[in-house]
Amino acid sequence: MSMQLDFSAKRVLVTGSTMGIGRAAAEGFHELGATVAINGRSAKSVAKTIAEMGGGERLIAAPGDLSKVAEIHKVVPAAIAALGGLDILVNNAGRGDEALIDDIDEAHWQSMLALNLKGAFFTIQACLPALKESKGNIVNVASMLGVMGGPAGNIVYSTTKGAMVNMTREMALGLARDGVRVNNLCPGWTDTPMIQNENMLSGDDALYKYIDAECPMGRIGEVRETTGAILYLSSANAGYTTGSTLVADGGLSSGH
Repeated sequence: MSMQLDFSAKRVLVTGSTMGIGRAAAEGFHELGATVAINGRSAKSVAKTIAEMGGGERLIAAPGDLSKVAEIHKVVPAAIAALGGLDILVNNAGRGDEALIDDIDEAHWQSMLALNLKGAFFTIQACLPALKESKGNIVNVASMLGVMGGPAGNIVYSTTKGAMVNMTREMALGLARDGVRVNNLCPGWTDTPMIQNENMLSGDDALYKYIDAECPMGRIGEVRETTGAILYLSSANAGYTTGSTLVADGGLSSGH
């Protein structure tokens, strides 16, 4: 049995794939032979991402705001039609706006819930007919803050990601007999452009120094490591794995 990862002829939708973890995952699938639908809120950013990835028939534009159910019902069917079906959904679109408990208003709560949880659920629902047909699989990108507490300001974000972890377990049970696998990836601190920008604003590499001190492995995670976890969960090598939570955080949550 070959353990090599090969996604030739696989059709993949990665939400939130114009930057960071989602972009790296889309690149990983594409490099391994898949046809990939690229999603982001801006059609311009989607087109730019596709151009930077080299263009061609195996890259599909699927712009749209997945915090809105009506838009999900347009974007997802169009992407699946362009792909010719769907084998893998990576639910990565999300936001991480910070606010302290006393400062949270309804608008903040609703905006975070709309994309991180409601959007993820209804994206899966819209993909299910195609995934049931292909006996495909879903990877929900949650967060280490879905399995542990974190710094002040993350209560709403952490709540949405904890809910995603349990939603994944329930979906795995409900879809197992349909041949659809559903798993979580919970990344820790990852060296994405967003984190790089936050570190620059912190001055004197303060954020990187904090991460290095807090993480048992003494360093921030690399995007390729998160991509590797997503590719594994999406592959035949994980064919007997469903309802699981893979935590890629350098051991940070183990101490909490």
